Amino acid sequence: MHEIILPDAKPALEWVNNRVLQKVTPKRKHALAQTEFASALRTWTHERGNGMAGTEWHFQVRPPGEIGRTLVPDVAFLSYDRMPFEEQEASEIARIAPDVIVEVRSPDDRQRDIDEKIRVYLAAGTTIVFLVDTETKTVTIRDAQTTRIMHVDDVLEHPTLPGFSLPVRTLFDLPRPK
Repeated sequence: MHEIILPDAKPALEWVNNRVLQKVTPKRKHALAQTEFASALRTWTHERGNGMAGTEWHFQVRPPGEIGRTLVPDVAFLSYDRMPFEEQEASEIARIAPDVIVEVRSPDDRQRDIDEKIRVYLAAGTTIVFLVDTETKTVTIRDAQTTRIMHVDDVLEHPTLPGFSLPVRTLFDLPRPK
């Protein structure tokens, strides 16, 4: 089976719907939501010692029977159960889908590209996808069985992430001056 390997670029390149897409440089709302989610996920992983979480992490993802391709989620978590610490430490680009991904919708994102990325991640072994929309102030949670939409008064939790909890509001509230 073939594999698409893209060159390093800034912003990063991804292979979606049989074409190269360049990620956008995030604007304020996107950057703040991404930072909040990444910070919460990183804190959770450090408390539990169960894996690594990071932003703009390159993954070489291969669903069964399909080509391998480069995807770069806004935020990702990769557990030590799926890829041991030593392997993660030795590898800059994981050749496995992360357990959890977070994508923050950008204004120019096409719905069919978002849907394809979610399909590929789930087919390749990702357990849960969080799609953050800073315009509607919602988070769509997708796993293999369900889709749920969370609003600003909700709290993000999922059985895949035991003990992880994130008020949706924190993704969209701007820091206020003291």
